[in-house]
Amino acid sequence: MLGAMESADFTGPGADRPRWRENVPFWAVHGVAVVMAIAVGWSSAALWWLVGGYAIRMFVITAGYHRYFSHRTFKTSRWFQFVLALVAMSTAQQGPLWWAAHHRRHHKYSDEPEDIHSPRQRGFWWSHAGWILGTRHKATDFDRIKDFAKYPELRFLNDHDLAFAIAWGFVTYAIGGSVALAWGFFVPVVVAWHITFCINSLAHVWGRRRYPTSDDSRNNLALAVLTFGEGWHNNHHHYQRTARQGFYWWEIDVSWYGLKLLELLRIVWDVEGVPRHIRNNDIAPERERIAAAAVPPSG
Repeated sequence: MLGAMESADFTGPGADRPRWRENVPFWAVHGVAVVMAIAVGWSSAALWWLVGGYAIRMFVITAGYHRYFSHRTFKTSRWFQFVLALVAMSTAQQGPLWWAAHHRRHHKYSDEPEDIHSPRQRGFWWSHAGWILGTRHKATDFDRIKDFAKYPELRFLNDHDLAFAIAWGFVTYAIGGSVALAWGFFVPVVVAWHITFCINSLAHVWGRRRYPTSDDSRNNLALAVLTFGEGWHNNHHHYQRTARQGFYWWEIDVSWYGLKLLELLRIVWDVEGVPRHIRNNDIAPERERIAAAAVPPSG
C-alpha cells in the first residue's frame, strides 16, 4: 500500500531504511485484519468471503501482474488489460507498472547483487518484505516498462494505487457489510501479501531444482498450490516466456487453467505453452539443425 512515484531509485546511505511514516498503512492493515476478524467472528459467510477474496486476488496477481504485465505470456484486449489492472488494485500490491518493472529487474539480475529481493544477497526478511518498505525501490522504473507505460489509464492506476485499494475496501463493505470487509478484504489482502512475498523469499531457498539455472530458484508444491502455480519457480526461471509454470500435468497451476478458460472464451489469446525441448531441457530443434548443417562432410 505504498504510493508509486516516477522519480529514480534512491541510492544514498538511507536508501534501505524503512519509511515508517509512509508505511503506516501497510502495518495498519495487518492490525485491522486481526481486530476485525475477531470482532465479526467466524461463519460460513466469512469462509466464502475469505476463499473468494483470496482466489480473485491471487489470480489477478499471478495471471495479471506477473504473467501478463511482467512477462507478456499472452495477449488480450485493451479493455481486459484494464480490468486485470483495476481488479489487481484490490490486492494493495501497488500499481501494475511498478510491480512489473521491478519484477523484470529481478529476472535480469536474479540472485546477483543487483537483484532487488534476493535472499542470497540480503537474507530472508529483506527478500520477503524489507525491500518494499525502504526508499530505494519506491519509484516506478518507467524505462523498464515502456510497453505498458504508454497507456494513460495504466499510468493513472499506477499513480493512484493507494486510493484504488481503499476504494475496493468501500466497495466490499457496500456489498457485504462488516463480514465482507473483514474476511473479504482485510484478511485476504494480508494473506495474499505474504503468500506472494514467499515466492521472492522461500521459493529461492526451499524446494527442488529441476533445471540448473544461474539463480537459486526452486520448485515447491506447497507454494504452487497456495499461489495458483507460482511455486513452480525453478520452471519459471528456466523459461519465462510461458504462461504455464507447472510444466507437467501433475504440477498444479490454477492460473494456467484460468487462462486457458479465458482463451476458450476468446477474452485472451496466444497463451504461450511450454515447448517440449524446453521442458526436457534439450537443444532446440532449430539449433540442432543449424549445428548439424555446420559440420563439414567427412572424406
